[in-house]
Amino acid sequence: MTEFIHIKSISQLHQLMEIEKPVHPLISVVRHSKDMKISFGNVRLNSDLYFISLKENIKGSFKYGRNSYDFEEGTLLFVAPGQVMSSNNEEIEPDLGGWSIFFHPNLIEKSTLSETILKYHFFNYDIHEALHLSEKEKATLAECVLKIEQEINQNIDKHSQELIIHNIEAILKYGLRYYDRQFATRTNQSKDYISQFETFLKNYFNQNQQLESGIPTVEICGKAMNMSGKYLSDLLKAETGKSLIEHIHLYIVDKAKATLLNSNLSVSEIAHSLGFDYPQHFSKLFKTKTGLSPSEYRNLN
Repeated sequence: MTEFIHIKSISQLHQLMEIEKPVHPLISVVRHSKDMKISFGNVRLNSDLYFISLKENIKGSFKYGRNSYDFEEGTLLFVAPGQVMSSNNEEIEPDLGGWSIFFHPNLIEKSTLSETILKYHFFNYDIHEALHLSEKEKATLAECVLKIEQEINQNIDKHSQELIIHNIEAILKYGLRYYDRQFATRTNQSKDYISQFETFLKNYFNQNQQLESGIPTVEICGKAMNMSGKYLSDLLKAETGKSLIEHIHLYIVDKAKATLLNSNLSVSEIAHSLGFDYPQHFSKLFKTKTGLSPSEYRNLN
């Protein structure tokens, strides 16, 4: 039976990794070394912490979500509290050039970052959607990590927490910039994904899956594309300027327009055929996108 470990604190994580006790109770910067333990056998890990890890020259694999991840040089990984990770019985060799930042949500609970951190969707990306950094990008992040490390290790004063959070936020903002770069440099692959997504959306409605499962959600779309819904949405946004939800809504409105003009179905029947449980929700969406109610659109044409 697979063992399950729930990591509740920075101190517990340090014990698990068999490294020295943390200096700060809510945040830790760990420089990867050959002495740290990162292979735990056949276990599943669930954590209350945020992880930001740079993986360098590491051998082995780690499972996260639905995928097995082979570590690559210069890979930056973001993990949010509540994510489930697992490792197998194979030994994983620690990388000597990498680093990890672990912090508890309590660190940022009284700061604006406690709310804005939700906009950093990459905390919910699947492991195979990690960020691949250039040498210059790694050097920029290394400066932020060093500043956090210095604040943790010097005498704590009233400015320490604010400066630590400031540099965490800088890393996250750079993460957004670097992901935009990654989306842009993989534009041909992104266009393939967009085409596949459009095909999925057409098939979903043509096969009337909305009648059984409802309007496709971000999660349903991501699973169909073998990626996280957040990553797919950000990819679409970067390439087309519209999020996944916007694409779904526009597709629904286009289908509704055609049905309104080419059938005698009532607005309620059309709403149901498109996967809406309540006709008023359909009417509200239609008017938001067109400026007209479904009945007004039908009579106008």
